[in-house]
Amino acid sequence: VYVVFSEELRCWCRALVESVRCRGDGYQLGCFLVDHARYCSVASENIRVLAKAFAKIPDRAKKCCLYCTKPLTLHIDFCENTAKIGPAKRWDTAAIQHFRKLVE
Repeated sequence: VYVVFSEELRCWCRALVESVRCRGDGYQLGCFLVDHARYCSVASENIRVLAKAFAKIPDRAKKCCLYCTKPLTLHIDFCENTAKIGPAKRWDTAAIQHFRKLVE
């Protein structure tokens, strides 16, 4: 865990560095902000070592995923007048809203 300056939040935040990309003017770091549950990109000059006292504070956000849960959608065939539930490429907005209500 490091400390990075988030341009979006305009403050210093604790972050996990997940990726490093080389650019012409330096390095770009892909980070997960552990206290804000956000992903951001940070220039290499905006990263600092975390003081030991702050490393002991528990994270407010944890990365997680729904294991083996895949999006489904309703496929409607107007010619045959049928409807079937099948796999989808991404979650639709109604499913996302329903999940957020369940979490709350």
